[in-house]
Amino acid sequence: MEKEHEQRDLFHEVNEGYTILEAINEAKRCLHCKVPSCRKGCPISQDIPDWINEISKGNFGNAMKIINDKSNLPAVCGRVCPHEKQCEGHCVLTKKGQGIHVGKLERFIADFDGDMGLIREKLQPKTRGRVAVIGSGPAGLTIAGDLARMGYEVKIFEALHNVEVFEMEPEPGGVLMFGIPEYRLPKDVVRREIKKIEELGVVFHCNTTIGTDLNIDQMFERGFDAIFMGTGTVKPRKPDIPGRNLRGVRQAVYFLRKVSLYNEGSIAREDVPVHDGDRVFVIGCGNTAMDAARTAIRMGAKDVEIVYHRTIDDMSALRSEYDEAVEEGVKFNWQSSIVEILDYNGILSGVVIESGGERRIEKADKVLMAIGSVPASRIVSTTKGIDVDERGYVLTRETPYGMTSRKGVFAGGDVVNRPSTVVLAMRDAKLVAEGIAKYVDAIKLLEAVNSPQARTDGAG
Repeated sequence: MEKEHEQRDLFHEVNEGYTILEAINEAKRCLHCKVPSCRKGCPISQDIPDWINEISKGNFGNAMKIINDKSNLPAVCGRVCPHEKQCEGHCVLTKKGQGIHVGKLERFIADFDGDMGLIREKLQPKTRGRVAVIGSGPAGLTIAGDLARMGYEVKIFEALHNVEVFEMEPEPGGVLMFGIPEYRLPKDVVRREIKKIEELGVVFHCNTTIGTDLNIDQMFERGFDAIFMGTGTVKPRKPDIPGRNLRGVRQAVYFLRKVSLYNEGSIAREDVPVHDGDRVFVIGCGNTAMDAARTAIRMGAKDVEIVYHRTIDDMSALRSEYDEAVEEGVKFNWQSSIVEILDYNGILSGVVIESGGERRIEKADKVLMAIGSVPASRIVSTTKGIDVDERGYVLTRETPYGMTSRKGVFAGGDVVNRPSTVVLAMRDAKLVAEGIAKYVDAIKLLEAVNSPQARTDGAG
């Protein structure tokens, strides 16, 4: 029992936030450029110098109000956005040594607001129409927040699509809750962001799987004017490697979700696929692979190695994630591939690694695969008229932005654009929210024009 408590303690957030004094001093370094490069680097075009200026003066409520105009998930973005490639990477001070730590400042003000309750947004009358949102990941939450602020009634249907683990999971948040480890993004932070969206009048219906419990046609019958699919890419890809179906080979996402359930106290330690003393190999080198490797270390694995067929310069993971993984003991095999997974009496026993044209056998207890994912077909297969490409990604229009080939059904985020970062899913969702608003307003106008009352008034 003591060992389990120690393991859970390892999932405490690794990067500390600013104190009030530290935040103000950091904000005072901002030059407040007339043409802010940081805003150009932000996918959702946050007014970064404006809210940083408010922090520098101690006006935390004003800073939060400015952030709320563009972002529904500031505490999340402050932690998991690739700042070094986006806002911070574009800061002019970066060239002079040290750019403004925009992410840490955003995290500070979002956490301060969450703790102190600085901002309570005024609820808009829900008179413009009814919109259903499928999925409560970054795209779904962004759509919900934006439309609620515009005066639409929004209901979110959340169902996690890995039946093996999450079919009965009652809590919203999608990948934010179950795909990003606690040490990077604490669950309470996500819950707090979701509560803010609930306070805008958004209603969540969990344990509801669209395509099984309800289909698109039935949702329209319930009176929704538009439906948004923010279902992400929940079906993991499997490499064509001999032995991939052996016991002990798992998807990295599956492993991360099991650990999340364990940390929440929902499952026992023995139900987590990685055990004390295991030697673990991870295939892939994106952020999910890094998360899986670092989580395996925390779960007691004695040796964790990432195997990647390209170089360190080609990895999709952030360099900061790599540096932290190395510090925690993760090893890396560059320009290498696992070409076979070996077994002994049906149980995984080792891997064959090819590197530089040579092969070697390494003992292994577990293999975690993190080579990407594709959309599930549950909704598309039960709905007529939603076109997808050859890999299952939903095809959408530019006008109104985000609408599929099925009238009134919109899609955005990873299910359209392929797996990406939280903030890029948010950027796409904000554009789709505008497309939904234009569509629903147009159909409401046509309904009003064609109503019997309108015809009577015209005749008079």
